[in-house]
Amino acid sequence: MPALAGGVATNRSRSIHTHIDVAGMHLLADAAGALLAENDRVLLVADLHLEKGSSLARRGMLLPPYDTAATLHRLGTLIARYAPRRVVALGDSFHDRRATERLSIADRETLAALQAGRDWLWIAGNHDPEPPAGLWGEIATEWQFGPLLLRHEPQAGMATGEIAGHLHPAAIVAGRGGTVRRRCFVSDGSRCVMPAFGAYAGGLNLHDKAFTALFARGPRIAHALGRDRVYPVPEHRCLPEG
Repeated sequence: MPALAGGVATNRSRSIHTHIDVAGMHLLADAAGALLAENDRVLLVADLHLEKGSSLARRGMLLPPYDTAATLHRLGTLIARYAPRRVVALGDSFHDRRATERLSIADRETLAALQAGRDWLWIAGNHDPEPPAGLWGEIATEWQFGPLLLRHEPQAGMATGEIAGHLHPAAIVAGRGGTVRRRCFVSDGSRCVMPAFGAYAGGLNLHDKAFTALFARGPRIAHALGRDRVYPVPEHRCLPEG
C-alpha cells in the first residue's frame, strides 16, 4: 500500500479520485474529506467546526486563531475544482451556538463568496442546532437525496443510504516507515460516515464501539485521506489505538 501523506491536492490534475458506492449511488471521494455526486453536482462536507479555535480560547486553551480561515480556504479549493450546484454541510458546521457572532469580517466575506451562485443547505448538528444567524442558506434536520438520507448523527441499526458525520472517523494504517493516523470515510456500501472537515476537528478510531454498532452486518472499508487521493483500506488492516 502506498504511504499516506498529509495535505490536500490544490490542482485537479494531481488528484486521483476514489469512488464510494452508498446504496447504489456512485460518489466521488475527494482527499480533502468531501463527497461529490457528480451528475447532480452536489458537494457534501461534514463537521466544519468553524470558530473552534476562538471557542477554545474563551476557555483558556490558546491556539492559533486561523482554523476558520484554513477550513474555508480548503472548502474554497473544492468549490473551485468541482463548481457544485449545491453544497450540503452535514452539521456541526459551527463549533457552538455563538460561533457566527465571532466570525471575522474577512471570513464572513469568504463564506458569502463561496455561497454565491449555488444552493447551500445547513444540516443541524449537536453543536449548532439553531439556524446560523445572519448567514445565507437553507436549514434542515436531514435531507433526502435520491436513495440517500443526509443527516448529522448516524442512527443506530440499519439505515440504508444514510450519510452522516458526527463521529469524526480516523484510521491507523501501516505504511512505509511506520504507521500513520488519518481521517477517513467509513462505509460498508449501505451507509457512510464522513470524516470531519474542520482544521481543528479530531478523530475517533474506526474500531471504537460507536462504529461497531453501526456496521455490525458487514465488513467496513476505511477510505483514508492521503495527500492527493483516498486509499481504500479493509477494516482488518486498520489498527486499534495502542
